[in-house]
Amino acid sequence: MNIGKMMQQAQKIQENMQKMQEELAGMEVYGEAGGSMVKVTMGGDRVVRKVEIDPSLWAEQDKDLLEDLVVAAMNSALQSVEEMMQEKQKSMLGGLPLPPGFSL
Repeated sequence: MNIGKMMQQAQKIQENMQKMQEELAGMEVYGEAGGSMVKVTMGGDRVVRKVEIDPSLWAEQDKDLLEDLVVAAMNSALQSVEEMMQEKQKSMLGGLPLPPGFSL
């Protein structure tokens, strides 16, 4: 394989990755905690778009519990984004893993 062909392939992969990132940004994932008492909506670009808190949690007036549930729901949503990204990456690269240290 010559260097020109390798550069073309690298350019194509870069273009595909850009397209994938744009697609992911338009997608939404959801995370929840506390039996769905706290729900987080997050974009595939890892931007939190919405946090929903069940009104019954306010009545408890347990600040630490509420903070823990928000963190857990956000981490759940982040995990979903990571899984979605891995699936997209697999389909885009035909199952070939990205080199170590290479991120989307």
